[in-house]
Amino acid sequence: MFEYWYASRPTPESAALLERIRDAGRTEAQAAAQRLVAVGELLVLRCRDSGEQEDWATDTWEAVAAQVAAALRTSVSMGSSYLRYAMAMRDRLPEVGKAFQAGDIDYRAFQTIVFRTDLITDTDALARVDAQLAVLLSRYPSITRGRLAAAVDQVVAKVDRDAVRRAAEAARDRFVDVDAAESGMAAVTGNVLATAGRALDRRLDELAATVCDADSRTREQRRADALGALAAGADRLVCGCESPDCVAVKPAGGSNVVIHVVAAQASVEGTGTAPGVLPGAEGLIPAELVAELAKSARLQPLIHPVDVPEPRYTPSAKLADFVRCRDLTCRAPGCDHPAVDCDLDHSVAYSDGGHTHPSNLKCLCRKHHLLKTFWGWREKQLPDGTVIWLLPDGQTYVTTPGSALLFPSLCAPAGDLPPVPPAYDAHYGNRAARMPTRTRTRGQNRANRINTERRRNRLSRQAAQTAAATTSATSSGPPDPDVPPPF
Repeated sequence: MFEYWYASRPTPESAALLERIRDAGRTEAQAAAQRLVAVGELLVLRCRDSGEQEDWATDTWEAVAAQVAAALRTSVSMGSSYLRYAMAMRDRLPEVGKAFQAGDIDYRAFQTIVFRTDLITDTDALARVDAQLAVLLSRYPSITRGRLAAAVDQVVAKVDRDAVRRAAEAARDRFVDVDAAESGMAAVTGNVLATAGRALDRRLDELAATVCDADSRTREQRRADALGALAAGADRLVCGCESPDCVAVKPAGGSNVVIHVVAAQASVEGTGTAPGVLPGAEGLIPAELVAELAKSARLQPLIHPVDVPEPRYTPSAKLADFVRCRDLTCRAPGCDHPAVDCDLDHSVAYSDGGHTHPSNLKCLCRKHHLLKTFWGWREKQLPDGTVIWLLPDGQTYVTTPGSALLFPSLCAPAGDLPPVPPAYDAHYGNRAARMPTRTRTRGQNRANRINTERRRNRLSRQAAQTAAATTSATSSGPPDPDVPPPF
């Protein structure tokens, strides 16, 4: 005991290190707050210059979120999240925002407070909650996140009972998530109705039993593979015995679901070591797993297109497949939207003489496609597929095809193309073009979500009050003479 006490005895050196840790934590919180301040000011500036464009499919909010995402090298969804918290600090919770900017709370604590006060619609009520929370944070600077959430709920409940974030019923919280894991695997988690869970459990057992006795997989492995067969619409597993006489070698049934995996030919044949890629998923698929997947997959060779451009606007299926396999994801900075769900965009517009050719085609998700067309995102594509972006703020970003490291042959230039007249530059950012419009604005959608949750909270509270009143009235009636007194 003495040795442990001696080892933890405070010294000037340890005190200095702890002081550095505290200072670094406060500095980190202050930097996060200043980032939100700048994000909020940028949105206000853009709205002042361009208006909110609320009815545009890609409105000013989304355009700014995309610029923030590019600057921070993150996704547009995360950029939109920064905008949300920035405007909450600026407009909804200025007093809590001051504590954040002073470094008294960190980013996660601020996120908790914003989320748990999001249903307050009355400005006076919100101001009272903001002031009370600022006092609470000053008195309890080291409160845990869980206790903070409970404390915020108590403050909100005193001001606006319908604005308290309530735990939804179990049935309403049902979900299924599929998240990419390491080494070509995926984690499947969920919460489903009991009947659906029982049916899935039995169906996996049934599919796992459709292989012959020579299959080397364990029961657990076959149940896991059965989930993929179920998604593909098959009524049995592909047997792993590799015997040509086995009736379960080829799957029966099918569906319209197609999953693309890009891999080298040697890995498909089981003789290579290069991993494969599942577009849109994190991590790589090991060569051994590629060979196993190839046994039950439809194989499609990927051929580098010829040097001659295709004489039409819409690329052929072979050219489209090549570009998607080369790019793997959206080519905008910070975006990892899978290429299979992206538009194929001509870097130089086809109407301006741009070629339908790999060196002039790239994958863009619909959001970034609209940003290029209507919000002044300029870009230049090099023969190897590299894209150089120039954003409206003057910043330059460079993106390379997703296959550049694993499959560099896909990025090899496909020959020299005829020159293109430079007049196409004038079409960038042309807002006279027809932008797709929304049926409801972003603000209307937010208001609808908040009103729906508030109404659900109110009905739940009223039902609980009615049940409590009924129970009280029943229990306060005259005693039953046939019931003996308690002893």
